[in-house]
Amino acid sequence: MQPPDRIQPANNTNSDFTPHLNHGGHEMFDMHEILSGAINVLDQYMIFRTFVQDTELLHILDRQYNFMLSQYNLTAECFSTGHKPHHETATYMIPNIVQPVYGLKPSAPKKPNQSLSDVKDAGISGHMLGLIKSHASLLAMSAPEITNGAVRRVIASQVQQFIEMAYEIFTYQNQHAYYQVPQLSANDTTQMLQAYVPANGTPQMPINNKPPLH
Repeated sequence: MQPPDRIQPANNTNSDFTPHLNHGGHEMFDMHEILSGAINVLDQYMIFRTFVQDTELLHILDRQYNFMLSQYNLTAECFSTGHKPHHETATYMIPNIVQPVYGLKPSAPKKPNQSLSDVKDAGISGHMLGLIKSHASLLAMSAPEITNGAVRRVIASQVQQFIEMAYEIFTYQNQHAYYQVPQLSANDTTQMLQAYVPANGTPQMPINNKPPLH
């Protein structure tokens, strides 16, 4: 038996890892999917720019592209080094937040485009929204399983930013009646709002009957 001062941990696999190797196998695949997905979104935005007609939508596209590019760069840096990136993850700010418009207006039924000449801002903004929502979901699902703390915090901090970008696109669509928001009746809304109440008192948790592990 080794003397007490020379006993080594039973699992010292990670003790020799340098920071840039401090990643789990599952994390490696998730991060490649995240970074590849980010590149895909950026490339799609570049393609979309050739079709955008409305100046307001063009400003949203350019603002979001530049923000996502900066976040891609610091994510790639953090992943490759295993350390906190040189720049903090930024906060995406929507310049002008407006209240959503509720209710449905008559509109023509939708159908697939027959040619590229049919591509309009309604469709482009819809594609943008889908990409941002999908990437936000990917970030949120991946973050809890990222073992490198610096990378995990960078990924987790971006979830809220992508939510804000998605909401900005939704707001644009909603204001132009591309994305209409129906509402329930006042009575149904009230009933659903009152369907849940806070728990009162201290819950009586059952006793755990399993014997302790030795």
